[in-house]
Amino acid sequence: MALPWEIVIVVAASYLVGSIPASYIAGRWLRGIDLREHGSGNLGAANAFRVLGFGAAVPVLLFDIGKGFAAVFLMPGFFGGGTALALLAALAVVLGHNYSLFVRFSGGKGVGTTAGAFLALAPAATAMCFALWIATLLVTRIVSVASIAGAVFLPFSIVIADRAFGLRTHDAVTGLACAVALIVIVKHRSNISRLRAGTEKRLF
Repeated sequence: MALPWEIVIVVAASYLVGSIPASYIAGRWLRGIDLREHGSGNLGAANAFRVLGFGAAVPVLLFDIGKGFAAVFLMPGFFGGGTALALLAALAVVLGHNYSLFVRFSGGKGVGTTAGAFLALAPAATAMCFALWIATLLVTRIVSVASIAGAVFLPFSIVIADRAFGLRTHDAVTGLACAVALIVIVKHRSNISRLRAGTEKRLF
């Protein structure tokens, strides 16, 4: 069982890693702009694509996925690993991305970082969600719809992957998947309102 000081270090370090705002940095570096004041105002890869273009959005997305993966895969390892520390690292890195210390607690919607975190926790399930995300995006051309669909499917994909591949994912991982799915949906509430009004923009 992790010691209290180990928990504090893992949570704090994961939150700080998650707080690194790749899209904000890209906006400042490439255009000298604050991405929160352009496009949708969201500090995520989709808004980076709309405002800065494909060449900026891809590194932003890869960085967001990478920091989620690194926090879960590496941070707990310094203290001998363990499911509890991995789950805390996953939650902390997602919250760091969504509510970044470096940009006055604003941030993205956590989709890329959640994908990275669960790539470390449940890779087969995450691959299934990614396939659904791609398929939904190609059909609807709306990032928010694809992101919500992927998030909602995440807990179910863990159960499906366990049964299909004979895996034994800890029940707490499925519980965290439900929690982060809820976070993603809450962060997309403005998108949901626009979807209902028929005003949500298509990515391409």
